Amino acid sequence: MSVAKIIEVSAGSPKSFEGAIEQGIARAAETVDDIRGAWIKEMQVKVENGKITEYRVDMKVTFVIHGT
Repeated sequence: MSVAKIIEVSAGSPKSFEGAIEQGIARAAETVDDIRGAWIKEMQVKVENGKITEYRVDMKVTFVIHGT
């Protein structure tokens, strides 16, 4: 039987929502093993002078917990 845990991650990218998701997963993978998926909870943009300057996502990342 597998047991999974979910953490919340917020990430941003100056280029796209996809970039923000990739940044968030890559950063989470530095400290968490066996990531299995992510659910994008919310997407926002930061706007300055009428232009998008950052794409942001809040996501829930799921990973499997392994016994020691």
